[in-house]
Amino acid sequence: MTAPLDLALAQKTLDAQPFSRLLQARITRFGEGAATLELTIREELHQQNGFVHGGVLSYAADNAITFAAGTALGPAVLTSGFSIQYVRPATGAELLARATVVHAGRRQAVVRCDLFTTDGDEESETLCAVAQGTVLSAG
Repeated sequence: MTAPLDLALAQKTLDAQPFSRLLQARITRFGEGAATLELTIREELHQQNGFVHGGVLSYAADNAITFAAGTALGPAVLTSGFSIQYVRPATGAELLARATVVHAGRRQAVVRCDLFTTDGDEESETLCAVAQGTVLSAG
């Protein structure tokens, strides 16, 4: 019997990824075709101009997309591919990656992810990137 998919299991799965532990990422929403991944922005996540490195934004989009798809396809999923557009430099205290399933079939899901930076409150959210990906069921 497979454990039910819930926020606690999602965080446990994220914690099993060494790179996610390095970034200190957190899943704060998981279920009903959506997932939110958050991380605190630290100096070592910046590029040379003081903005959050694009690789950090891509990591957050990829994982949020995959977790959101997992709510529709089940726990055994893999990202098939995704694209990301950076719309403005990412600055702030927190990074939020909010992913929502756009369409899910039996073996694949298409997911959109909006990435925001914030100074710690919802009123200060600033859109910094938009991503879309396809996730496949590996089961």
